[in-house]
Amino acid sequence: MICFYNFFDTTLIKDFMRKPTLLLSMVLLFLSATAQKKNKIDPMVAQLNTTKNETITFLNNRYDLDKKTALQIWDFAEVGYKENKSAALHVQHLKEAGFKVETGVADIPTAFVATYGSGSPVIGILAEYDALPGLAQTASPEKNAIAGKIAGHACGHHLVGTASIATGIVIKELIAAGKLKGTIKVYGSPAEEGGSGKVFLVRAGLLNDLDAVIHWHPDVVNAVGTSVALANKSAKFKFYGVASHASMSPDQGRSALDGVEAMNNMVNMMREHIPQETRIHYVITNGGKAPNVVPDFAEVYYYVRHPKRKEVVEIFDRVVKAAEGAALGTGTRFSYDIIGGTHDLLINKTLAEVMQSNLEIVGGVTYSDEENIFAKKIQPSFLGTPIAMETVARIKPLSYEMGGGNTGSTDVGDVSYIKPTVGLRAATWVPGTTAHSWQAVAAGGTEIGTKGMLVASKAMALTAIDLMSNPLLIQKATQELKSSIGDYKYKALLGDIKPALNYRD
Repeated sequence: MICFYNFFDTTLIKDFMRKPTLLLSMVLLFLSATAQKKNKIDPMVAQLNTTKNETITFLNNRYDLDKKTALQIWDFAEVGYKENKSAALHVQHLKEAGFKVETGVADIPTAFVATYGSGSPVIGILAEYDALPGLAQTASPEKNAIAGKIAGHACGHHLVGTASIATGIVIKELIAAGKLKGTIKVYGSPAEEGGSGKVFLVRAGLLNDLDAVIHWHPDVVNAVGTSVALANKSAKFKFYGVASHASMSPDQGRSALDGVEAMNNMVNMMREHIPQETRIHYVITNGGKAPNVVPDFAEVYYYVRHPKRKEVVEIFDRVVKAAEGAALGTGTRFSYDIIGGTHDLLINKTLAEVMQSNLEIVGGVTYSDEENIFAKKIQPSFLGTPIAMETVARIKPLSYEMGGGNTGSTDVGDVSYIKPTVGLRAATWVPGTTAHSWQAVAAGGTEIGTKGMLVASKAMALTAIDLMSNPLLIQKATQELKSSIGDYKYKALLGDIKPALNYRD
C-alpha cells in the first residue's frame, strides 16, 4: 500500500480502503500497465528487425539469379588480372541495379568501384573473382579435369564476388526506400591470389572515405573470421646465363637453371635459421626448354610469409641475398620483380561481435539428399579423417584463440590497417575439403557452394544494416582500430610498383 502514496493523495486511499473491490481493480490495472511497459518493444528495434527480415526475403528471392551468376563465373575461371568477363558481369549487374560504377581503377583494367547513396556512414563491401591456375575440374565428386581449361575456382572467389554484389544491391534497395541512410560501395578487387589487388586500391586512396569494410571467404564452416592472416611478400627471381650445347661445349655455357637451383638450396638451408612461424614456398616457372641446351634464362616464383609484417620484410631481404650468392656462384646474373605484398590481418572485435549475432540469425547450410550423396562420394579423396556433414549447419562460437597454426595470407590485411574491417567464413565446401584443391572446385560448381554463398550475403547485409543504423558501433570500431595500430604509419609492402598485370603468364 505504501507505494501508492506516490500516485494518490490520502483521501483517495481512504476511499479505496472503504471499497476493497475498487482497490483490487486499481492494483491489477497498475500491475498490468507496468508489465506492458516492460515488455514493450522499442519501435526502432522493431523497425530494424523488420528491415532485416525484408533483407533476408530479398536475398532468398534473388538466389536463383545469384546462383546463375556464380556458376557462370565458375565456368569463366579467369586468373588474376585477366578476369575480364567476370568483372564485366558484376559491373553489368551493379549498373542495372542503379549503382554508379567506375572501372579500370588503380591502373587495373578488371578493378572497379560501384557507389550508391550519399553521406555517412559509408560502408564498403569487398568482391573477388579470380581463379587459380592448374585446377580446372568438373562439378563432380571424382577428380576429372576439364580439357582445354587452364584454371579453376579452387578458392571459391566466384562465390565471393557474387555474394558481395548481392549484398551491395540489397543495401542499395534499402537506401532507395528510405529505410537506411548513407552510402554503400562495392569494390571489385582482382587478383587476390598473389596479385595483391586490394593493396593497389588502398594505395590509390580509393577506400579513404569508408567508415567500415565487410568481406567474406568460402570455407567448410560458418564462422566470423578471427584468425590473423600472415603478412606476405612475393617476387619472381629471374636468372640470366649463357646458352651452349650441353654436351659438346658445356664449358662455354653458364646455366641460369643452376642459378635457380643454387638459390633454392640456400633458401632451404636458411629455413633452420628463421622464426618457426615463417612459411617460404616457391615454384620454378621457367627451367629451360631442352635438356641438351644450357638454359640462358630461368625463373623461380617465391612467397615469404610470417605473422608480422616486419619479419616478412627482413626474411625476404635474406632470400634476395641468397639469390645474389647463387648468381655469383654460378656465373650468372639475376634480377627480381616484386609481384605482391600484403599486411597481416587485424581483427576488430567490435565488428566481429556484430557480425556474429547476425550470422547466428542467418544460420548454416542444410544439404539435400543429392548433396549428401555428393559429399559422401568426395570425402574418401581427402587425406584427413572424415568430418560430420552436420557441421555445415552449425555456427561456430566467437573465439579469438589462434588455435596453434599458421593460416594463409590476404590483401584484406592492408584494408584492415586503414579501416575497421570484419569478415566471415561460410560453409561452401564439403567438410574436410582444403582450399586450393580440385575438391573445392568441384563443390563450388554445385549448390553446396551456392547455398553457403547465400549464408554469406545474408550475414554481410544484416551486418551492414546494423552499422548504418548505429553510428556508435562505427565510432567504437574506429577507436579499436586506432588502438591496434598505435603509432604505425601504413606503407604498402610492395612499394611503389605498378600492378603485375601479367604475373600469371
